[in-house]
Amino acid sequence: MTERSSDERARIRAAIDRLLTGQPTASDGALTVVALAAEAGVHRMALQKRHADLKHEFYERVRTETKQVPESEKRLRKTVSDLKETVAAQKAEIAALRHQVAQLALANAVLTLQSKERSLEGAPDNVVPLHSPEE
Repeated sequence: MTERSSDERARIRAAIDRLLTGQPTASDGALTVVALAAEAGVHRMALQKRHADLKHEFYERVRTETKQVPESEKRLRKTVSDLKETVAAQKAEIAALRHQVAQLALANAVLTLQSKERSLEGAPDNVVPLHSPEE
């Protein structure tokens, strides 16, 4: 491990402690990776790539010490919830469309039968009576 990496890790750990105790010095104090990176004075991608273990440690400590769910997990849970609602709505729409298809198929069968009955009565296929024969 290089001296630079060792220094970054020490700054990140100190930043984790400050954020979890509610004493931020260089960030807004949110319990996010963005705030952690700002608090530690490192680029956010350094947390994502070189120090992913510290990022995971941070989120685990957020869960255990503050009994809070990290923002990223809240966003993912919201996305999952929204997607479940979308799927439910689409399933309902599919059921309604299937019902509509069945109704249209029945209507088509009735019209086909009526058309055949008219052609049997001697009227041309394109002639539609204005009044029913009972009137």
